[in-house]
Amino acid sequence: MTLLSPRDFLASLFSAAVRAADPLTGITAHLPKKPKGKTVVVGAGKGAAQMARALESVWKGPLEGVVVTRYGYGCETRHVEIIEAAHPVPDAAGLIGSRRLMEAVAGLGEDDLVIALICGGGSALLPSPPEGLTLQDEILLNELLLASGAPISDMNVVRKHLSTIKGGRLAAATKARVVSLIVSDIPGDNPAHVASGPTVPDNSTRHDAIQIIQQYSLKLPQAAMDHLSSPKADAPRPDDPVFARHEHHIIASASVSLEAAAESARAQGIAPAILSDSIEGESRDVALMHAAIAREVAGRDRPFKRPVVILSGGETTVTLRTRGGKGGRNSEFALAMALAIDGYDSVHVLAADTDGIDGSESNAGAFADGSTVKRLRAAGFGPRHVLDTNDSYSGFKAIGDLFETGPTGTNVNDFRAILIV
Repeated sequence: MTLLSPRDFLASLFSAAVRAADPLTGITAHLPKKPKGKTVVVGAGKGAAQMARALESVWKGPLEGVVVTRYGYGCETRHVEIIEAAHPVPDAAGLIGSRRLMEAVAGLGEDDLVIALICGGGSALLPSPPEGLTLQDEILLNELLLASGAPISDMNVVRKHLSTIKGGRLAAATKARVVSLIVSDIPGDNPAHVASGPTVPDNSTRHDAIQIIQQYSLKLPQAAMDHLSSPKADAPRPDDPVFARHEHHIIASASVSLEAAAESARAQGIAPAILSDSIEGESRDVALMHAAIAREVAGRDRPFKRPVVILSGGETTVTLRTRGGKGGRNSEFALAMALAIDGYDSVHVLAADTDGIDGSESNAGAFADGSTVKRLRAAGFGPRHVLDTNDSYSGFKAIGDLFETGPTGTNVNDFRAILIV
C-alpha cells in the first residue's frame, strides 16, 4: 500500500465522509409512494439542488417544484426549478424563493404529495419576515445571531418565531401529504432544527426565543420584539392535526459520515477514534480540548496509542471580537489548535465544513500542524493577533494552508480529523 502524506490522508478521510452523505443513497432508501394526484418538490439548503437532481434520477413519474440554494451551488435539473440566493446573510432573492415555495404548496389537495428536500443553510436562504418586519430586519437578525456565539439550535428557535415559513409553517400551508427528506447538520439530528424546520414543527415557543435573545444580549429591532410579544409569533405545534399524515426522515448525518471516515482510516492502516458527532461550543475552546488530547497522545500514548486519527463532528460557533476579519468556525478551530500544538511535529490537523464552504469565504476549512505558528510568523502574521481579530482565513491563505473543495452537494456540518504519528 502506498502511504499518503499526512495532508493527503486527512483529505481522503474528508472525501470518505462527504461520499457517505451523498443524498442519492438516502433518497433512494426513503422514496415515498407515488400519490394519486400531483407530486411537487420544495426544498432549501446548500445541498438542495443536488438533492433535487438525485430525486429526479430515481423518481418514476411526473415531478415539478422549486428549491432554493446558495449562489454558486445550483446544478442542472430537468423538472425542479433552482433558485439561488444569499447565505449566510439573506437577500431579496431568498425572499422571492420563500414566496415561491409557499405558492408551490398552497393549492394542493389531499391526494397530492409534497417531497421536501431540506438541508443545512436553509434558515438564511428562506427569509420570510412576518407582517411589520422587513427583509432588512431579518438580515440584521441573522447578522446578530451569527456574531453572538449562540449554538445553532438556539439561533433557529429565534429564527422560526420571526418567520412565516419556518417552524413547520411551510408544511402547514398545504392540504397535501408532506414527506421531508433531511440531511442533518444539527448536533443530535433534531429534524425540526435543520434549516429552522420549515416542514417539521417542534415544541419551542416564542417565550423561549425571547429568553435566548436576552441570554445573548441581542439588540433586535423593536418591531421584532413586539412581534415576539404577540401570539402572532406562535408556531404550529407538533400535535396540530395538519401534520397528521406527514412524515420525515434523516437521510444523512454526521454520525454516518464519521463512521465512513473511520473505516477509510482503518483501510489505510491508521486506527481511528471518534470522539463525538455532536460537539458544540466556541471554536477556539473546542480546539483547546482537541489539542490537549493530541498532546497527551503525542507525549504519552494515551488515551490512544499512535498512530491514530481522532475524528469529531458537530457545529462549533464563533463569537466575533472584531469586525472585518475573514474566516469561519473551522479555520478558527484550526488556528486555535495550531497555537496549542506549536512545535508538536507529529500532529496534523484538518478542520472543514462538509458543504465545502467555511463561513463566507471560498474554502472548506484549513490544515494545521506543529509548524503552522512558525510559518505564520515568517509570513508576517502574529498568530495570536490573527485569532483575536477573527481573521484566520487571511493567515492560512498567506501560508497556503487553506483547504478548498468547492461545493460538495451535501452538508452534515463540521468535520475534524487530527492525525498523530
